[in-house]
Amino acid sequence: MIIMGFALKYGYSILCVVAVVALLPAISHSQDYTCSRATYFGSPDCLGTPNVDTCKRTAACVSLTTYLFCMNQVLTCMHVNVHAAGACGFGGYGGTVNDANVAGVSRLFKNGTGCGGCYQVSCKAPNLCSDDGVNVVVTDYGEGDNTDFILSTRAYARMARPNMALELFAYGVVDVEFRRIPCRFPGYNLMFKVHEHSRFPEYLAIVLLYQAGQNEILAVELQQEDCKEWRGMRRAYGAVWDMANPPKGAISLKLQVCGGAAEVTWVRADNVLPSDWKAGVAYDSAIQLP
Repeated sequence: MIIMGFALKYGYSILCVVAVVALLPAISHSQDYTCSRATYFGSPDCLGTPNVDTCKRTAACVSLTTYLFCMNQVLTCMHVNVHAAGACGFGGYGGTVNDANVAGVSRLFKNGTGCGGCYQVSCKAPNLCSDDGVNVVVTDYGEGDNTDFILSTRAYARMARPNMALELFAYGVVDVEFRRIPCRFPGYNLMFKVHEHSRFPEYLAIVLLYQAGQNEILAVELQQEDCKEWRGMRRAYGAVWDMANPPKGAISLKLQVCGGAAEVTWVRADNVLPSDWKAGVAYDSAIQLP
């Protein structure tokens, strides 16, 4: 079996219009929906972001062991990311957020600015597919057979009408229509997680979680407490931003945000990281993105 790889690109776009235009190249449009295709990946726990065990069969999840199903699983395994944390760097959050209704994307990934975005995805087989489809959060990168979405097993099943999920899985790849929607995470503010690979005090990497609204993060800057100078962080990959030799003391963060109306604004979270920040800990910003 061949595992297809992909190269992550570093950096980010400074123009919001680039993020908007990246949504345009698709097969066709219906009002505010875009027509495309979707498939699914399997993970041993039936949840989201795949890891090195991705190619274990999902038959245990859906009680389907036909030859066709297994072949579809092999094809899917050829295209998904096999990085344990996912290409967005979300780790466990990427597999469980939004009740594990998550997706890997390719064109919509946009060098990482697409991480955390939300989409409504509906399949188009009238006898098998529900009208509303499923709302998913982008948590990974993945390429399929002319697909825009590699859905988690749970999300793929949610597109089906009641008792029709097994037949939908047998298709492997289905025609869909999708649209961008605002993300909603009731009970959660925007959070800054200090990435597990951070090393206090010489290396700081952060991941943005619970990114509400219809927003994309274009840039992140930090400022030391009692200091007026803002310093830009580097997009390491996906939703991970880092800096070597960060300033000491409590740290404020400022985000350049591109909203659903293509407006670029700056959002500031004062003293969101304590002076003794710790790797693996998520800190509540006490703010909500609009």
